[in-house]
Amino acid sequence: MRVRMAPSPTGPLHIGTARTSLYNFLAARHAGGTYVLRIEDTDLARSTVDFERDIIDNLHWLGITWDEGPQVAGGEDIGPHAPYRQSQRFDLYAREADRLLESGAAYRCWCTAEELEAVRHEQSAKKQPPRYNRRCLNLTDAERAEMTAERGPGAIRFKVEPVTIRFDDLIRGEVEFDNALLGDFIIVRNDGIPLYHFTVVIDDEEMEITDVVRGEDHLSNTPKHIALIRALGFREPRFGHIPLILNADRSKMSKRKTQTALSVYREDGYLPEALVNFIAFLGWSPGTEEEIFSLDELAKRFDLSKVHKGGAIFDRDRLDHLNGVYIRALTDEQLALRLRPWVPDAVADDDLLRMVPLAKERMVTLGDVDDLLAFAWEPDEVVASWYAPELLSPKKGGPVEALAALERARAVLDELDEADFSADLLEQRFREAADAVGMKAGDFFSPLRVAATGRTVSPPLFASLELLGRDRSLARVDLALAKLAPVAAG
Repeated sequence: MRVRMAPSPTGPLHIGTARTSLYNFLAARHAGGTYVLRIEDTDLARSTVDFERDIIDNLHWLGITWDEGPQVAGGEDIGPHAPYRQSQRFDLYAREADRLLESGAAYRCWCTAEELEAVRHEQSAKKQPPRYNRRCLNLTDAERAEMTAERGPGAIRFKVEPVTIRFDDLIRGEVEFDNALLGDFIIVRNDGIPLYHFTVVIDDEEMEITDVVRGEDHLSNTPKHIALIRALGFREPRFGHIPLILNADRSKMSKRKTQTALSVYREDGYLPEALVNFIAFLGWSPGTEEEIFSLDELAKRFDLSKVHKGGAIFDRDRLDHLNGVYIRALTDEQLALRLRPWVPDAVADDDLLRMVPLAKERMVTLGDVDDLLAFAWEPDEVVASWYAPELLSPKKGGPVEALAALERARAVLDELDEADFSADLLEQRFREAADAVGMKAGDFFSPLRVAATGRTVSPPLFASLELLGRDRSLARVDLALAKLAPVAAG
């Protein structure tokens, strides 16, 4: 088996391309085959090295590797079929185009956009399917010479034979198209730039691709490709078309409605292992209740025949669940290392490691670390600025009750030595203090939580206080009392 992924560097790597890349990677690894990366950059105006870098770097981040093709953006190719960038293969495409022209399977076309639009308008009025009317097919040599002198070399159209195209799709089973409905399509523009349908067929042949696994949106392109393959005398690869990725409302996933760029999920703090696991299940399942797989385990279990025909729902809640599972499976040391890019450099590694257990159970993404733990490294005055005095009031009570709780809490903190400042002891003393002032523990703890962390929801309160230490805890309670006193008095 030889499969390929052929992204266009005209935009960042998105979820759909990442999934197609993953399926090709898994199919190749499962079969002991070869995975090829080819960069389809014939759109010279929109293709950039930055987008190529985004694609390659994010595939590597996911753990997806390839046997042939560019390993770094703008770098040299590895493999016997180089170059693997289409912009460097134009001579090959030109030779194959000439071969089609010589055989009569293609012809030059000089029709302008306005002329083609007039034809479409006329066909629409007659309720005919829109397709090229072959105006340039039967021009005489003299007319061709005149057109060339007037309009340049012209585009090249492929002459589509009106036959039925059938193929056995690896995922969808037998598929049939009537090519009589296609019309002759352009394979090389009048500026000499070859188009997708033409280049992909030539490259797949030259690179000995045996299986073309791609998105369902390419299904309608397949009869064109097969017609070109047969006209060029190439062998036909097997085709497999994986289902579309859908939004929750079953509309097609698109940049307008859903965040599709993989880099955004990476920046938000999703783990590559979780994303791979999630993406693998967008259209495939192992046939069991298992849901957690490593990349190696997926490769062992992956089977194209088990890819679904129907669209796959992009369930963000499930992605969040999986990411949380993977985060909690990390050791504290591993998680601290992963969190390092999200934490200020001023936070020492040892301090970060002490913070990790407080947030680990509550984290959905690595990016949550700021909301959960920023109270531990931000200055006391900054944390105090996060809340209004009203937020200190417990659910059952107002500023007077909050003031009483904080004053009692301050007294408890003041009595403790730094050496005895542990979460267990703090919980014991504060529960006793709540009883002493006749408050429920939750109402007593509430203003203290806000004072210490600046949030009504935070990591475990007593572990947070232990992390802050006696002096910082006292300082934060004092700041809260200063904010609360005028409100309670008024």
